[in-house]
Amino acid sequence: MRYRPFGSGGQAVSALTLSLSQRDMARGPEAACELVYSALEAGINSYRLETADPVLAEVLGEALRHVDRKLVQVSLTLGAGDGRRGSQRDFSGEGMTEAIDRALRISGLAWFDVVILDEPGEHELPQTALNALKALRANRRVRLLGVSGDGEVMDAYVSTGAFDVLSTPYHVNSEWRVRNRIRTAREQDMSIFVHGWFPEEFSSARKAAQVNLPKKKGLFGFGGGRKTADHPLAGAGTFAFLHRTSGWPAETICLAYVLTDPGVSSAVISPGSAERLAVVAEVPDRDMPPGLSAQIEMARVAGAKAA
Repeated sequence: MRYRPFGSGGQAVSALTLSLSQRDMARGPEAACELVYSALEAGINSYRLETADPVLAEVLGEALRHVDRKLVQVSLTLGAGDGRRGSQRDFSGEGMTEAIDRALRISGLAWFDVVILDEPGEHELPQTALNALKALRANRRVRLLGVSGDGEVMDAYVSTGAFDVLSTPYHVNSEWRVRNRIRTAREQDMSIFVHGWFPEEFSSARKAAQVNLPKKKGLFGFGGGRKTADHPLAGAGTFAFLHRTSGWPAETICLAYVLTDPGVSSAVISPGSAERLAVVAEVPDRDMPPGLSAQIEMARVAGAKAA
């Protein structure tokens, strides 16, 4: 595992962050604990709770109980409810303070390194809520504040200077506005966590071969003109090559690509099993095959022209 600078306190964060959600509880708390143990063995020191679910917090706290708290980074996502039935989005100062205090009390983690607000709308985050979070940061129950999302309102939140961390979708075909937002965040000394690095559009060879492929119209404007799978130029200018690299599944190529960006602090993973975790945990220590970066850039440029 490789580690990158995190925050302004000289800390380091693993290139991968394990995200835990209700999906990881499907096989019971013991299985979720084993997933965390596997991550620790792989050298991962960064963990994220996708919701303020007290059961999730308890499981993570139990799994990290014998680890020096100063050696791990733990993030809590707020605003999406606590994962329980009937819970609602809540960005009020009172609601977020209560969720943080409950998660800390149940987990025994003492503090959260980052509290991340999940896609707050333009008018969804009152100043009183920010003041409450700053009060939690002042008494060291929360160390850093973050914001997560992909909408245009994220540019406004980044520009406020109120946040220390940006969590954003980022992948091989991310558009310029996402890349520009990341660059702006880095200029403001924000740490960058990326998720969504393997979107559904790249999940199969057939889907990847359609990305960036312009639709051509035939006679009277109805269909036609698209290359067949056995055409010698099939997939040219697309991301079809992601599924044609020996020893590199498409998922690992996409993960390796986002990690080549020096501005990225950590990539968020949700492996679901120890077996899949073992596969992705090897990626930070591997160098991408020669020529792959160039192929990615050429496909991106082709997509921009097609648009």
